[in-house]
Amino acid sequence: MPYRSADRRRVLAAAVLGRPLDSLDEREPDPESDPEEGEPLHSITGEILDVSPHLIVVETPEGEEERLVIAPWATAWRGENVSPADLPIGAHVIVRALQGGRVVDRIWADITRITGVIQSVGTGRRDLTVELYCGPHRGRRTIVIPYGASGRLRVRHPQFESGYLFDAIGIREDGAAHARLPATSQPPYRWTSVPKPPPGYGAQSRISGTSTWSDTFDWGERGVAYPMLERADSDCQDAGVSCTALPYLALGSALSVRNVCAGRTTVLPIVACGCLAGRFCDRCLECGTSPRGRIVELSPVSFVELGGELTKGCFNARVGLG
Repeated sequence: MPYRSADRRRVLAAAVLGRPLDSLDEREPDPESDPEEGEPLHSITGEILDVSPHLIVVETPEGEEERLVIAPWATAWRGENVSPADLPIGAHVIVRALQGGRVVDRIWADITRITGVIQSVGTGRRDLTVELYCGPHRGRRTIVIPYGASGRLRVRHPQFESGYLFDAIGIREDGAAHARLPATSQPPYRWTSVPKPPPGYGAQSRISGTSTWSDTFDWGERGVAYPMLERADSDCQDAGVSCTALPYLALGSALSVRNVCAGRTTVLPIVACGCLAGRFCDRCLECGTSPRGRIVELSPVSFVELGGELTKGCFNARVGLG
């Protein structure tokens, strides 16, 4: 497909999303959800300095200490569900908090998401070592699939072969990423054979599909990666691939993202190229079945603040220009 000019792209995006052209002017993203959609969710990231059954102290990336009360119903995950008080000192956490960000509701410790294309699978007596290509912006990654998790992963990833997509959730442990949970059912095609999007049927004010998350954003960053960026704009030859009829947008565009399952909406900037996410023509099953295709990939804190559960990996989403 030939490159479009920036002006041409803006006209097409406005037409597809059913918005007047002057509504595409960039605005500052609103970091909070709509106040009518329930109590805002807050996320705090950092390293555990101290933890007890009732209190956790976290050092943020800015070097500040956050002292947070742990709610009686709060849960934590570090490879498996654990008590918050059992989390180790030094673990890197993402905390979901209520009541102005002071009361802990959920903690994810040392969590990572492993999304890429299988390059090779090493042999081993128990654990497997897998080499992944994670896209032109994220490079290559070596991961470990522990023997105890391999059966669960193979049920939803039957093709442990070069050229097939892989997506799992795990933990960072001993300097390596250990896959624990399948994040999706593996697409049946090789990564270069993404199905073509369906033909458009007139202007759409919102586009529905799957929202996922990635830990390749800067720590604590809020924003999204978007598949349909111009290759010249994103400096990525793999951009512009999706099985969903998404419009072309530019880096820095403000995108309205709604978690259909939780009924929460916020406006976030497009800060990265989601070229690898665009090659997954899968569905999210969190509240009903989403249309096929990943339409955005969120930073972890943005995903959490929209009501997403990191260990579930996705939510049904609807996007439009902010």
